[in-house]
This record gives sequence, C-alpha cells and structure tokens, in this order.
Amino acid sequence: MRIKTMMFGSSAKWSAPVAIALSIFYYYGSGVSREAFGYAPTLVSSALGTMYAAAYAFASALAVWESARLRKAGVWTMAPVRSRYRVTWNGIVPVLISAWIMLVLPVTIALGSAGALPTPASLGPLAMAMLLCVAHATIGFGIGLVAPPVIAAPLMAVIVWVLVAFSWSTDAFWMRHVSGQYPTTLMFGEAATYRSLLPHLLLTGGIAAAVVLLWLPLRYWLVRGALAAAVAVMCPVLAVQAVRGWEANPPLLAGQAPMDCAGGTPKVCVPQASPADVAAVSKEATSVLADLHDAGFTGTPELIVDRLGDGRYPPPSTANTWRVGITSGTRDGELRYRITQAAVQFPCLRVDPVHGNEVMLWAATVTGEESTYNAHMKQRGRTFAGEKQVRRTVRRILASEPSEQGKWYRQSLSAGCRQSS
Repeated sequence: MRIKTMMFGSSAKWSAPVAIALSIFYYYGSGVSREAFGYAPTLVSSALGTMYAAAYAFASALAVWESARLRKAGVWTMAPVRSRYRVTWNGIVPVLISAWIMLVLPVTIALGSAGALPTPASLGPLAMAMLLCVAHATIGFGIGLVAPPVIAAPLMAVIVWVLVAFSWSTDAFWMRHVSGQYPTTLMFGEAATYRSLLPHLLLTGGIAAAVVLLWLPLRYWLVRGALAAAVAVMCPVLAVQAVRGWEANPPLLAGQAPMDCAGGTPKVCVPQASPADVAAVSKEATSVLADLHDAGFTGTPELIVDRLGDGRYPPPSTANTWRVGITSGTRDGELRYRITQAAVQFPCLRVDPVHGNEVMLWAATVTGEESTYNAHMKQRGRTFAGEKQVRRTVRRILASEPSEQGKWYRQSLSAGCRQSS
C-alpha cells in the first residue's frame, strides 16, 4: 500500500498537523542549550528533551485507535490475502510518521538554527527514540485488538506519558535509564554511548517483541504464550540489570568535539567551535611558560587542552597535559591566569592554604597576573590566618635568584601536602 493512501486512510490525516503543532510548542517552550556552540550532540539531545514522552504517548494512543478501527472493520475475519504482520505494519506506518514528526522536527529546527550538520555521534538518542516509537506503537496496536478504543487510547497516552516523563525526576536512578527518555542533555564535547542507549530499547522493545510473538503461526497457543511471556520478562530484567549501579547520569563519552591545534612544545588544542583563536592562545601559553621558566619553574607540558570539551566529569591536569579553561578564560580576559593556575600542581587534593596561596601568588606575580589573583581572592572572600605573612614570604622569594625560587617552589608543593595530611 502506498504511503499517501495509508496516510489519508488513517487518523494520520488529522494527527500529523497536531504532531507538528505540539513539537513546535514544546521546542520553543523549553528552548535549546545556550552552551551548545553549534555542537550537534548537544543540540539534538536538548531538542529531544521534552519530546520523548509526547512522541511515545502519541504513537501508543494512535496505534490503539488504528488497531480498533481495523478490528471494527472486520479485517481479521476476512480471508487472509496478506499476513497479519503486513496488515499490522500498514496500520502502524501512519502512526509512526506522526510520532516521528514530533522527534525529527525539533531536531531539524535546532540544527538549522545553529547552522550545524548532524553527525553520527549526535543521532544516537534520535535513532533510539524512533525505534521506541515502533515499540510503543506495536504495544498499542496489540491493546487495540482487545480493548475499546474510546477508553484504551487516552488511557495509554496518559500512562505512557507519565511513566516516561516522570522518570527523569525520580530518585530510583534505574528508571531513568530504561524509560526511553535519555536521562540527560549532553554537554559540549559529550556523546551518548551505545551502552547507555541499549537498556531503553531492551525494556520497551522486549514487551513489544512479546506482543509480536503472540501472533506466531504456531498451532498451540500455550507455546506462543510461553515464548511471549519469557521475552516480556527476560528483556526488562536484562535492562534493569544492565543499569545496576548507575548514578543519575549514564556512561558518556567525553572529548568528542573536533579540535584545532597549534604550537609544538607545548601543543595547544581548542575546540573548533570555540571563539578562541588557537594561534593566539598558543602564543600566550608560550609567554606564560617563558615567564615561569625565568623564575625557576622547570615543568613544560606536552599538551595544553581546553576544558570546554571535557564534559561533566573533567579529568585532572597532569604534568604532561594541562587542562585549562581556555574558552572561558579568553571570554573573561583571564587566559594567562588560567594557564598559570594549571601550572601549579600540588601532588595531593587537600592543600594547606598557607602554602597553596604562597605558591599561587608567586606564580601569578611572575606571570604578571597578581592583580587577577587579588581580584579572585577578594571576589571569593578568601581570608585566612597568616595572609600578611604569605605576602611577605612571596616578596622575599621573588627577590632571590631564579634557582632559589625554583627550589622553594618544589619544596612548597611537598610542604603544602604534608601540612594538610
């Protein structure tokens, strides 16, 4: 059957305009992340955030209605010309087109507004949602075979919408990872993993597969029922087991944004979407390192990379790789200070405030960023016992030879950790 014929012979002729109106309403009502920087995975996940539940509820309710309409027309009592699966698919296709509009339209608007192209990494949540529309439509179609549509259609719409939409707010984290609503908006540089998408497909897809198995051409209905029951139980159990131990956010990929790099030692890398000029950043990094080396600092990283693409779980800097807020530092006029901060690396997490401030003030002074350091201290209300002594110590160290300053710096890094332990 041709798509056009199926559309105009079904509820899709009125449901498609409703789907368009709802998707536009939800999109402009919720908006898209302002920190997307044209990054496709962020744009797509942000646009889909409020659409999952609506699309699934739409697919489920319409499938109930279409199934009941075919049952009322006596289709299943006619002589079989096409298989039941083919007839069912012809009834579900218009439903899917309407539901898919609710997913594809806001994604298209978001990408188009940002002038971004979809990437394979960005389409994972969208593909998951479109497949789950098939699953919800299949379940709805099965319910429509046995239940009155006037009751079942709105009831399914409400049940599906509530179960999916409210999963994001529950403290039972496993529900967030199997409901069909991807439980987070991807940050810049992040991408969804296949591992985080599969549990959603397993739970609802397993129930849909059970509905399909009930129609297998097997003589004994007990066999069909046993197979369907096994799949309906096993797939959701596997889905829940797969997300055991997950916190609010699923496993994510980070550092996926395309990068531009410049320089040699160190090499400086900035996301292509960042407004920061990588060549200018490399020049500033070289200048900061030169100032530090002149004062006795001996470290030189192989790579300085922007933290912008690190996602919500940024890894710490190491001796060879400094992770710096390059984009935010450029925006705030603090790029040199951010690089200076990255240079000061204590070998522990808890640092004695006196030694910590001595080292940071020394580094900021030798790189010409003492005023920025003072402004940060004042803004954050950082006061501690011995502040005057810290400034006297730093002035005394700055008056010594670079070799002495370097020796003091290394000793202070160790002393700052011993004092805090």
